[in-house]
Amino acid sequence: MRPRVALALVAALCAFVYALLIGQADAQAPPAAPPPAPALKETVATEIPGVIRGGTKIVLLRDGFMGTEGVISMPDGSMLFTEQDADRIIKVDRNDNISTYAENTNRTIGLAYDGKGRLIGTQSRDPRVAVLAPEPRTVLADSFEGQPLVRPNDLVIDRKGGIYFTDPLGNPQQRFREPPAFRKPLLFYIRPNGTVMKLTEEITNPNGVQLSPDEKTLYATNGQTIMAFDVQPDGSVRNGRVFAQSGGDGLAIDTQGRLYSAVGGVQGIRVFSSDGKDLGTIPIGVPPQSVGFAGPNKKTLYIVGRGALYKTQTEMVSQGIQTRAK
Repeated sequence: MRPRVALALVAALCAFVYALLIGQADAQAPPAAPPPAPALKETVATEIPGVIRGGTKIVLLRDGFMGTEGVISMPDGSMLFTEQDADRIIKVDRNDNISTYAENTNRTIGLAYDGKGRLIGTQSRDPRVAVLAPEPRTVLADSFEGQPLVRPNDLVIDRKGGIYFTDPLGNPQQRFREPPAFRKPLLFYIRPNGTVMKLTEEITNPNGVQLSPDEKTLYATNGQTIMAFDVQPDGSVRNGRVFAQSGGDGLAIDTQGRLYSAVGGVQGIRVFSSDGKDLGTIPIGVPPQSVGFAGPNKKTLYIVGRGALYKTQTEMVSQGIQTRAK
């Protein structure tokens, strides 16, 4: 047999044996995990008096975003939210047109506007609270008492220009910076003069943060509860107490002081009266992460979670606060 023919036969035999072995390995391998279920196209609310009419549909506008957070209203009624894992901010106008509002946002999570019209975000890649527009990259806080921030998450801004924000640290897989061993999750306040104040150590697992309409009460999620604090004239807080037995992520509030909490465990938005009474849940097709009022007269509720964007199809009975973004 000629050498070239022999080599060709050997190569063919090896290819056959390799294919056979791969086929056996594939047959023995566990089946691939199924893809995640698509988000529901719509859900239907039951009536919550003063909040939402029974039969109101909550409709999916788009799915497939990469890490959704930070729902707020723009001054013209459009809505913004952060697509943190894609490092951008998404805009939804009053006609449901969806576009990219900003890119290269240093992995912004929470958003708010201050009284000067500046868009401010809590940023987690290079951890800081900073201005995003109109003059981006102006840093408002990146440390406290010489120690850097770790993973700023959410914020709300008072009428004096002070900024309440959470730094929950996150789990090790979420961090871009490791905290010192003694560092705890904390709730902070950036005074109008720019100095940073630690508010309390009663919050051990902070996330969402919100102010009452009169700004006399500060709310913050704390693991499986929502805490409330009395706000003092200098922005500090006291009299911490459990407001509601509910976990949650982002928080919204309406003109009557009802608090809206995005709760993944019930796949819905739990609504609480100003005295902490559970009024009911607005169902969503995914575990929600952030909620807020926007649209004409701030009577449309927008919800994001697990890459999906929803809105109420008709106007809410309740209304968001017109004088601030969230």
